[in-house]
Amino acid sequence: MIECRNLRKVYLAGTPREVVAVQDVSFTVEAGEVFGLLGANGAGKTSTLRTVATILAPTSGDCFIDGISVTENGEAARRKMGYLSGETRLYERLTPREIINYFGEFFDVPPDVIDRRRERLFDYLDMREYCDTPCGELSTGRKQMVSVARALIHDPPVLILDEPTVGLDVFAARRVLEAIAGLAAEGKAVLFSTHIMSEVEKICRRAAIIHRGEVVIVGTVREIMAKSGCDRFEDAFFALVEARDVSRA
Repeated sequence: MIECRNLRKVYLAGTPREVVAVQDVSFTVEAGEVFGLLGANGAGKTSTLRTVATILAPTSGDCFIDGISVTENGEAARRKMGYLSGETRLYERLTPREIINYFGEFFDVPPDVIDRRRERLFDYLDMREYCDTPCGELSTGRKQMVSVARALIHDPPVLILDEPTVGLDVFAARRVLEAIAGLAAEGKAVLFSTHIMSEVEKICRRAAIIHRGEVVIVGTVREIMAKSGCDRFEDAFFALVEARDVSRA
């Protein structure tokens, strides 16, 4: 459902301040899979996700969403995906019901289908209690659930989630992770960025570690730990990143 081929993103290309944020990044995400993209701040994971989501144009390379090139047909690719980050903002004067309706109309979803999907999302994400409360009055965790619903109203086969649990308390973060795992179980392909290693172990089938804009390794959690020789995934992450730095020294 997602195929990235040799993605490269350079900021201020051709200037003395040129920064290579993403270099030759390739991976695939299958339907029904949560795929983790891991890295420290500045590693290139957010630039990668924003390029996949068509927010940024790649300097070179391409990505395909359900077979559609993001460089050749970005509009069609966007209709196949839902995008969410920890920094997603909502219209605070609108209620969750109004926001979901608005985004459904934006994606040309028929009104009767919007109604049906919205009510299902209210139940699925446990939003009934606050579905008619202005978003400005909601907690951070509840706002994030509204953002999840907003990203799902057009029923995209692909979800791109950039650190969706940032700033959430442990209960809200757990609810968001449960929702993500449930969506993958329904057949959606989920590209999930985080710097919290326990979240990867909890919901990701496979993951890629990205460091200094390059992919260090792609594999299952067990394969990544085996490659590092570590018994804990967090230790494996640090060991592999440090080994890459040593090899480049």
